[in-house]
Amino acid sequence: MTRTSFVFVLFGPGGVGKGTVAHRLVAEVPDLWLSRSWTTRDQRPGEPDGAYVFVSHDEFEQHRAAAGFLEWAESTPGNLYGTPVPDPPAGVDLLLEIDAQGAQQVQAHRPDSVLWFLDAPSDQALEDRMRGRGDIESRIAQRLDQARVERNVCRALGAPTIVNDDLDETVAEFVRRIDQHRREHR
Repeated sequence: MTRTSFVFVLFGPGGVGKGTVAHRLVAEVPDLWLSRSWTTRDQRPGEPDGAYVFVSHDEFEQHRAAAGFLEWAESTPGNLYGTPVPDPPAGVDLLLEIDAQGAQQVQAHRPDSVLWFLDAPSDQALEDRMRGRGDIESRIAQRLDQARVERNVCRALGAPTIVNDDLDETVAEFVRRIDQHRREHR
């Protein structure tokens, strides 16, 4: 990845809509490339094949041992997630859709990265979204606890929060912020 490329980091709790927002941004913002994360978890019913690179635990560990990840974490017991070292096409900016732990790792490697925290309007809205996508009850409780931790990480990183209350407005806000950053820093 060229050092002149911007690294935009979209992070937030599970179920907040990071994937949906990220895919809309790539469709609407010219010269923006989304890095697809790897995971060892099972694909959810109805989840698109391209949402993640679904790999075995052994494949993930081999890639990690070869320093193949920009960031990685164990998100839930036994499930690993990671962003492979990116190789975007020349002349594009990178968009990462990750969790708070990953955002910390990316910022440590790329202090010039631009971090934005995506949150739900409330814990109830987050819970409803997770339930609507088929998460099991015990997992929902874990993710709500993790969301509180991630909000603290957001504050510690000084990342601005964008509340995903209305998808079109949320995407428009990200587009404005990306355009503004590009204008001010190129």
